Amino acid sequence: MLTKTSKRGFAAMSPEERKRIASLGGKASQASGNAHRYTSEEARKYGSLGGKAAHRKGVAHTFTPAEAREAGKKGYLNRRKGTR
Repeated sequence: MLTKTSKRGFAAMSPEERKRIASLGGKASQASGNAHRYTSEEARKYGSLGGKAAHRKGVAHTFTPAEAREAGKKGYLNRRKGTR
């Protein structure tokens, strides 16, 4: 027999509160030097793996030609600014 339990801990928090707490943990990890920092090669490798998995599962976003142009333009402009 299942009994109804009240939500406790993170389950009882709003999404905003969970996000705020997670952000604090990430900042603390970065400040203490324990966070992993990906090289551009690692980021490329793992981003590619994620994209391949999404396509394999059929959940990848399919860009329209207009979206693809906009994404390419945004990437080009950010790269020129040096904010990558």
